[in-house]
Amino acid sequence: VQLQAFGGGLVQAGGSLRLSCAVSVSIDTVSRMGWYRQAPGKQRELVASVSSGGSTNYADSVKGRFTISKDNAKNTVYLQMNSLKIEDTAVYYCNAILRGSTFWGQGTEVTVSS
Repeated sequence: VQLQAFGGGLVQAGGSLRLSCAVSVSIDTVSRMGWYRQAPGKQRELVASVSSGGSTNYADSVKGRFTISKDNAKNTVYLQMNSLKIEDTAVYYCNAILRGSTFWGQGTEVTVSS
């Protein structure tokens, strides 16, 4: 299983970005897709996840600003990030749990400037 994340970049505070994660298998078979992030000097943390049934979960710090969604036909998961804050600066990774195994994408960097 391969995951390729893209869409990161440099954005001003208050702006928006949409991250995409292309998955090499049908995401219908994936138990859960998630976005994590790791800021410099910090541990990787869960940002948002979506289950195979469509249930979503968000970190408190991004609730109301970020939205995770998936397009099963395109085997792609998205993370729409609005009202970005400087503290959202991090490398963002997509993650898939499939048949009890965990797979990671390569990460895409998001930098929010003042």
